[in-house]
Amino acid sequence: MFEKVLIEKGVLDHPRAISILEKVKYKTLLEIDTIDDVFNRVKKPYLQKRSNLNLFIGRKTGSLVKEAPAAYGESGHPHYYFIHAYNCFYECDYCYLQGHFHSPDLVFFINHEDIASEMLTIINKTPDHLKPCFHAGEFSDSLALSHLSGEISFYFNFFKNHPRAMLELRTKSANTRALEDLTPLNNIITSFSLSPEQQIREHDLKTAPLKARLAAISRLHKKNFPIGIHLDPIIYNDHIVDEYQQLIAELKNAIPLEKINYISLGVVRFTKDVFHQMQKNYPNSSIHAGEFIKSFDGKIRYNRPMRLWLLQKIKDLLVHSGGQSDKIYLCMED
Repeated sequence: MFEKVLIEKGVLDHPRAISILEKVKYKTLLEIDTIDDVFNRVKKPYLQKRSNLNLFIGRKTGSLVKEAPAAYGESGHPHYYFIHAYNCFYECDYCYLQGHFHSPDLVFFINHEDIASEMLTIINKTPDHLKPCFHAGEFSDSLALSHLSGEISFYFNFFKNHPRAMLELRTKSANTRALEDLTPLNNIITSFSLSPEQQIREHDLKTAPLKARLAAISRLHKKNFPIGIHLDPIIYNDHIVDEYQQLIAELKNAIPLEKINYISLGVVRFTKDVFHQMQKNYPNSSIHAGEFIKSFDGKIRYNRPMRLWLLQKIKDLLVHSGGQSDKIYLCMED
C-alpha cells in the first residue's frame, strides 16, 4: 500500500503506467508535470519508508546508462549500470541509498526503449573482442518489485537480439516469477547477494531469508538460468569463518559451485555521507563495533590487512568446497 502514487501527466496513457496502476494499491493518485519537480526536492527522513512510502511513475531523463566504477564486475570487460528505478523497499542497515537520495520514495521509470537505445550505442562502439556488461540493481533491487514494474521481459528480448552484450540482474529477493516463464539466455545472469542467515536477520531488514534466496537459486538453476553470487557485504564478527563455512555448504546444496558463473567478494564499505546516515538511522547496529578507516578511494572500510584476510579466508573456503578460483573476483578493491 502506497500513501500516494505520483504520475507524470505525459505517461498517463502509457501501457506500462496503466499496468503498474492496475497492480499497486494506493490511497491517493496525483498527476505531476515531471518527477524531478517533486522527488528529492524536500528531504524526507529515510526511516519514513516504514510508514509513509510513495511511488513515482514517469520517464527518466538525462543519462540513462552510466559507466560503472572500477572493480565493479569481472575484469577484462567494460561495465555499465542502467537506471530503471530509484530506491528499494528493503531496509539493509548499511544501504548506500540512505545517503544518496533525500527521499526513500520509490520511482519506476517506464521509458525502457530509451535505455535500450543508449545500450545499443555502447554495444556498437565496443570493440568486438570485448563484452559490454550492463548491470541492473544499482539504485534499486532488480527483481523485488519486477512483478509490478514489468520490464524484465523487455530486457530479455533486447539481450536475445544482442548476444554479445551481457545483462546482470542483481537482487536480494526470491521473487523470480518474472523470470520463470521466460526462456533462459546465456548472456543474462541473475545474481543473488548472500550473507549468513544471522547477518541477514540483523542487517538485511525485510529482505528474503537465506532459505528463500537459496530456493530461488535452485529453481532457476534447474531451469538452466545462469547464476551469479555476491558474498557482499562481508561484515566482520567473531564467528565469521564458521558462519561463511555454513553459508557456503548451504549454497553448495542449492547449486554446484562450479556451475556458478562468477562469485564476487566484498567487505562492507561506505561513503562518508552514507556512514553518517547509517550511524543516525541504526545507532545500535553491530557494524559500529568494527574499526573503520578512510580507504584508498575515499570510502570508509576496514583496514587493508583485515580486508585482505577476510577476502582470502572466504575465497579459500569457496575453493575448498569446489568453487573455481578464476571465477571469484574482489568487488570494489584496488
